[in-house]
Amino acid sequence: MHAVRHLLWILLLLSPLAAWADSPASGRVYLDANGNGRRDAGEAGVAGVKVSNGRDIALTDAAGRYRITLRDGDTLFVIKPPGYRFPTSAAGLPAFWVHHFPKGSQTLRYGRIAPGSARRAQFALHVDAGEDGSPFEALVITDPQTKNARELDYYARSIVAPAARHAGIALGMTLGDLVDDALDLHAGFNEANKALNLPWLHAPGNHDIDFDAQDDADSLTNYRRSFGPDTVAWERPGHAFIALDDVIYRPGQKPAYVGGFRENQFRFLENYLATLTPETRVVVSLHIPLFDDPGETFRHADRARLFALLERFREPLILSSHTHSQRHHFHGPESGWIGALPLHEYNVGAACGGYWSGLRDAEGLPDARMEDGTPNGYAIVRFGESVTTRYHASRARDDLRIGLSSPGPLRRGAYPAYPVVANVYGAEPDAVVEMRIDGSDWRPMARVDEPDPQLAAINIDDARAQGLRAFDRAVLARSGKHLWAANVPTDLEAGEHQVEVRARSRFEGETTARTSYRLIDWIE
Repeated sequence: MHAVRHLLWILLLLSPLAAWADSPASGRVYLDANGNGRRDAGEAGVAGVKVSNGRDIALTDAAGRYRITLRDGDTLFVIKPPGYRFPTSAAGLPAFWVHHFPKGSQTLRYGRIAPGSARRAQFALHVDAGEDGSPFEALVITDPQTKNARELDYYARSIVAPAARHAGIALGMTLGDLVDDALDLHAGFNEANKALNLPWLHAPGNHDIDFDAQDDADSLTNYRRSFGPDTVAWERPGHAFIALDDVIYRPGQKPAYVGGFRENQFRFLENYLATLTPETRVVVSLHIPLFDDPGETFRHADRARLFALLERFREPLILSSHTHSQRHHFHGPESGWIGALPLHEYNVGAACGGYWSGLRDAEGLPDARMEDGTPNGYAIVRFGESVTTRYHASRARDDLRIGLSSPGPLRRGAYPAYPVVANVYGAEPDAVVEMRIDGSDWRPMARVDEPDPQLAAINIDDARAQGLRAFDRAVLARSGKHLWAANVPTDLEAGEHQVEVRARSRFEGETTARTSYRLIDWIE
């Protein structure tokens, strides 16, 4: 009897807590016709809009009203419907979320989320006539990874300023490591991005973590305070964009994080993807890539669950970062993907490149090339009947799409064992790369798995220098996935010979580059 009374007492204590932990919320999504940021008389609700707590999906009714449950620590957000846009917040971000922390979050080194409730949240929408189903472009920036004001200035001048020259960009996306553990730079990062005047979808990375948090659940407190929910979805006609935190923080372990998803993220994906038709192009952006790099850097079991959810969709696309290199990877049965076509994962080159390292130019900007020789920069992805990409080197070097390494001076008649090496920065592994000499016939170049010769030469110069040549030496050259080589002929006339390289990529189109080499008669 005593045991029964004890059990009833425990249940009595727990029941109000359970009710409080899963409390109802309701509000309205409305058309802000006069743009004043509040719902006025006569402003209609918007029906059929998806609202989420990061796990569940609620649809607004004919009057724009929604009902959903909230737990303390949730972020309530609206999934942008096609044909609409959100107003812009003071931070320059789309205003589509409200944090639900009735008592505020815990206080960490870089701050906290202030007390606030989302139980009666209202969300404004504006009609966007530009979303008419025609092709559109998205700016993709990965790993800015700034750790101080100097590097934030590098980012603003070498990435944001040239990106602002592109007209017609519809959406901006970042893929994590917005800062390099310096979470006090969030405001400066948002301020720099205002020059682009874009709606932003951010995904966090392993350098966006509150490392003084005690567990994974609280590890993005200050990221969320500055950038909103770490699970986001966004729709345009025929397209669904999903940004996810895929960094599982493991304090006290080595490594301190691993790639993967939480159960509430899978619950969101299951609920949200069920609202989409198979013809929808689903684009998932995240930080840690799904391919092994090397070994199981992303949990295989989580990858298999994600793949199973994506298999019914037409040509889904994964956008990832983290590696500070660039590659197009295609998942197949070897990684658990059994869709009709290989699953394309574009691992985009980093904005900070090789961590803002290397020699500085006349403007004081570091060389910053990545370990695979790719210059730091950003990508523009075009969504139409198919997906195409264009990688842009930083500092407005838009024509820098192939890095050519010449064999230099050679003895005429020497054994032809010296190649031209082409680093085609944005090419996929089966791109067609060819070379011709002095306007002769094109001949194929072979893809090679070796370090970029230009970066390897910089490494040698750094090692031979008597002192530091830069604040940080260039990163070490490592094998890349987009190098091609072909030996040059040595049986031509003495003198200068012109080399032209042509690369044809189904994502980047055709591009060419030129170099030369010289044949010299050896005289004893």
